[in-house]
Amino acid sequence: MSSLGFEHVHRPGADAAAPTLLLLHGTGGTEHDLISIAEAIAPDARILSPRGKVLEGSMSRFFRRLSEGVFDLDDLRFRTRELADFVLAAAAHYRFDAANVTAVGFSNGANIAASLLLLEPGVLAGGILFRAMVPLVPDPLPSLAGTRILMSNGRVDAMIPAVQAEQLAAMFTQCGADLTIEWQPGGHKLTNQDVALAREWLRQA
Repeated sequence: MSSLGFEHVHRPGADAAAPTLLLLHGTGGTEHDLISIAEAIAPDARILSPRGKVLEGSMSRFFRRLSEGVFDLDDLRFRTRELADFVLAAAAHYRFDAANVTAVGFSNGANIAASLLLLEPGVLAGGILFRAMVPLVPDPLPSLAGTRILMSNGRVDAMIPAVQAEQLAAMFTQCGADLTIEWQPGGHKLTNQDVALAREWLRQA
C-alpha cells in the first residue's frame, strides 16, 4: 500500500509480544523480497516492509551511492531520518509498540538499518544485518547500550570485504551494543544458514 510516505507491506502478527520486523531489501528489491525470510525467522511476528524510494536506473534503493561502496552521505542522513519518521508513523497508525522494532536488512537494506542504529538510536530495539558494511561514522558515536545486533557476513563476499564488516562490528561494540557477528563461508547471497542463525538469535531475546 502507498501511505505514510513509503510504498509498503504491513501484516499484523499472531504474537503481540513478538517484535515488529522492519524488512529492508537490497538494491533492486521490493517490499516483498524479505517476507518469506521474515516468515521463516519469526512466523508470528508483525511485518513492516517499505520499498526504498531512491532509484538507481530502475533499481530501488534506500539511499544514493556515488559508486560501488561509496555512499552519498548527505542523502544517507536524509533518508535515514525519513525512514525513522516512517517507522514511528507506522507504529502510531498500525498501533504497535514503537519500542519493539527489529530491523531485518540485506545489503543496501542492512546498511540503512546500520545507519538507523547509529544516527537514530532508540528507533530500533535491534537489528539483523545480512551483508552489512560501514554506512558512515557519526561524531560523536551514540550509545547503543541494550540494543541487540546480529551481523552475518560472507567470508568471500566480493562486494563487502571482511575488513568492512569488522570495522562496523567494532563500531557497534564501541557504542556498547550487544553484538553477535557470524561469518558464512559464502559470498553476498543469503543462505539457509543465515536464516537459521537469525531464527535462533531472535529466540534468545
